[in-house]
Amino acid sequence: MSYWKPTTCMRCAVGCGQQQRGVDEGYGIDTVRGNRNHPVSNGLACERGIRETENPSGEWLTEPLVRRGDTLKPTSWATALGIVASEFIQTIAEDPNRIAVLGSGQQTNEAAYALGKVARAGIGTEHFDANTTLCMSSAVTAYYDAFGSDAPPCTYDDIPKAETHVVWGANPAAAHPVLYRWILDSASEPDSRLVVVDPVRSETAADADRCVQLEAGTDVELARAILARLVETDRVDRAFVDEATDGYDELVESLPAVECAAATAGVSVEAVDALADAFEDRTLVYWGMGVNQSTNGTDAARSLINLCLATGNMGPGSGPFSLTGQANSMGARVVSSKEAWPGHRPFTDDDHRAAVADHWDVPLSRLPESPGPGPVGIVDEINRGHIDACWTVATNPVVGMPDATNVRRSLDDIFLVVQDAFRSETVEYADVVLPAATWGESEGTTMNMERRVSKVTAVSDTIDTVRRDLDIIAAIGNRIDETLFDGPPVDPESVFDEFAALTEGTPADCSGITYDRLDAELAVRWPAPDESTEGGYRYHDPDADDGETWSFPTDTGRAQFTEPTYKGLPEPTDATYPLTLTTGRRAEAYNTDVRADGQTGDVPTARIHPETAGQYVQLFDRGRTVVESRRGSVTVDLAPDDAVPPETIWMDIHNTAVNELTLPAVDPESNEPNYKQCAVRLATPDTSSTVTRNGLPRTGTLGSD
Repeated sequence: MSYWKPTTCMRCAVGCGQQQRGVDEGYGIDTVRGNRNHPVSNGLACERGIRETENPSGEWLTEPLVRRGDTLKPTSWATALGIVASEFIQTIAEDPNRIAVLGSGQQTNEAAYALGKVARAGIGTEHFDANTTLCMSSAVTAYYDAFGSDAPPCTYDDIPKAETHVVWGANPAAAHPVLYRWILDSASEPDSRLVVVDPVRSETAADADRCVQLEAGTDVELARAILARLVETDRVDRAFVDEATDGYDELVESLPAVECAAATAGVSVEAVDALADAFEDRTLVYWGMGVNQSTNGTDAARSLINLCLATGNMGPGSGPFSLTGQANSMGARVVSSKEAWPGHRPFTDDDHRAAVADHWDVPLSRLPESPGPGPVGIVDEINRGHIDACWTVATNPVVGMPDATNVRRSLDDIFLVVQDAFRSETVEYADVVLPAATWGESEGTTMNMERRVSKVTAVSDTIDTVRRDLDIIAAIGNRIDETLFDGPPVDPESVFDEFAALTEGTPADCSGITYDRLDAELAVRWPAPDESTEGGYRYHDPDADDGETWSFPTDTGRAQFTEPTYKGLPEPTDATYPLTLTTGRRAEAYNTDVRADGQTGDVPTARIHPETAGQYVQLFDRGRTVVESRRGSVTVDLAPDDAVPPETIWMDIHNTAVNELTLPAVDPESNEPNYKQCAVRLATPDTSSTVTRNGLPRTGTLGSD
């Protein structure tokens, strides 16, 4: 009989502890449950995390495949790896930057570190991304600008201490159920409250004491209006501002008139006042993809941080808390050499680049000097003919990236290697498919959104034709440079130790974390510079000997106010495309739903205000209509819902069809795509008639615009 083993859920980024048990015969997981001893979740678990760990319903990949004509055919591992290595080595000889590598927040830290090492030190390409640019890059940029370091200053320990919880552009009731329970428990205390800011009244908003519905994409202006009101009414914490920050006076000079900014955001001045009142208490501000995934995403995140700094909402029970999307997005940022070298070493700093090259024992000249343009930029480079090969690991860009038709066309034109546990839509465009083990078959670690490292354990072997991510990556890496790894098979503990040593002395110091320590403590929060300490609230030391309780890794040692500006929407509505599409998450789905194949259905649902639905009733056929953007069209089931504002359509970002519509514009500083707003219109299901804002029929196809 198999025994229970502790592990960590790899669904979302809360990092809940689980116990799992393998089947008595054969391969696979028998049972999964919450782990009462885990310091993160104390036995709590969500149904989705349990279900998709225990019995994912996607189609498993069970053997390597190679393309023969129009068909993927089974092959041996030796043949598959030989083809990949041969293609990569030939391309590297021409130009390493002609290879792109796309990783994921669904990998262990060890696999993500190894993939970054192969991409940067083996191949030497700047065209590498760990998927963080699709979800967290705007928040990362804002954190660096304000604090000199990535990651939230606050932790889960601060949630029960907060008096006001402001959830902005996020829906943790659907996306992070366990975290949301903590928020609700705290907000239900006397003199506590939950305030939600979102264009759509979400499941989280249903529990809120107040919900402010702003125009999609105008978060910067609403946050600036709130700060302007706080300044006008003398509710700025000048003691904190003077002690610990720079740039306040310059920021105040840049603020708009409250009435003007409120009008841009589509809210009343009274709503601005109510939000300003919220910041008078000890306040945690949580934000998610509704803020980040925008061409204004970095400035929106900066604006929320400015609100916390100006009101002194820094320290236990308060602060700016970005909510991470994928399970190991935090880990990917710390380990994978995407936007920074491991440990958040600055990517373009010569001394840090030299330290990394020395640690990896590779020529400094091999390491790229640029962190790269992000996934959308990589697709652009493919379209320009600058990239010949792409390797995707545990990610599904054909569905998950904006303007999906263009992504499919781009990947179909190059040599594509897909490494995954499940048969995703991207697999169908691959030249070589490498079947990987999934969570219950892999050993390693993960890192949650509050910086805690914990172990992922295997309770089942894999079948002979499936290999673990780390071993696949090492096999390819060693064919490029035989000195990169010992093995495969590769010991994940040795890879973690190599990574941890590289972080010593950095802001994300993990050098005091070991597998033995994780076995004993289950989860350890960085920075952990030795085996007896772990990180708490960052930048704050109430017991400092010199009396200075705040210290930030910026040039001045003080937090920095920034001066955000609103740039408008990249694709505003007009007479031809009069409606705004925005996207969000459903509780039962996640990412591109590869692990829950078939649960989204063939036809996505579009939620629309009943009043707006009434204006377009002539375009409905038995409850169906077509949503069109300048990039594509999707047949949808219509769901009238007054939680969605008039002139707006809400669709599930996990559905495979939605990114046919979305816009590939990116934030100019973070390169994060603008998933959350694009201009659309409705058409009859046969697309023979489209109605525009003036109410007149428009006939023809998208090509006639």
